[in-house]
Amino acid sequence: HLPPLPTIREIIRLYGLQATKHLSQNFLMDSKLTNKIVRSAGQLKGHHVCEVGPGPGGITRSVLRTGPASVVVVEKDHRFIPSLELLADASDDRLKIIHGDILTTEIDRVFDGVAESVDWGADPPKVHVIGNLPFNVSTPLIVRWLHDVAARRGAFRFGRTKLTLTFQKEVAERIVAGVGGQQR
Repeated sequence: HLPPLPTIREIIRLYGLQATKHLSQNFLMDSKLTNKIVRSAGQLKGHHVCEVGPGPGGITRSVLRTGPASVVVVEKDHRFIPSLELLADASDDRLKIIHGDILTTEIDRVFDGVAESVDWGADPPKVHVIGNLPFNVSTPLIVRWLHDVAARRGAFRFGRTKLTLTFQKEVAERIVAGVGGQQR
């Protein structure tokens, strides 16, 4: 459980935060929506979670409320670190913050010491990656992760690691577009 905290809207106002266009940011402020995203991830209680680009921490709060063993957030934008530190202080040492770019972060290192490799035929590991991906990082990150799945490295070194990701509509349409489709 988390103690009472300022709302995401209050955090944004308190720290004077604004979405930055060149980083393709958007903030999820509705806890009903972030709770729904996290519920779609399945069982997180006792699991190890890595969140990509948490921003002010909307999804992070919803993840922490599910009772994971640990949560690691990877945030590139230094402006969000103070609000994430506030959340880390309230999380009973379950939240670790990495100030860095997910495209250069060795995600398997996030889970070192807490997760073990499993046979790919076994149930998925108790490792999960979640994130509301910014437009400009979505495609390169998905391509990288597809290569990691094929090579069974990175987060997939531990087995069939579950991903719960949200994308901007245009990115989602591009991902599911047929070969030669207009969205490609």
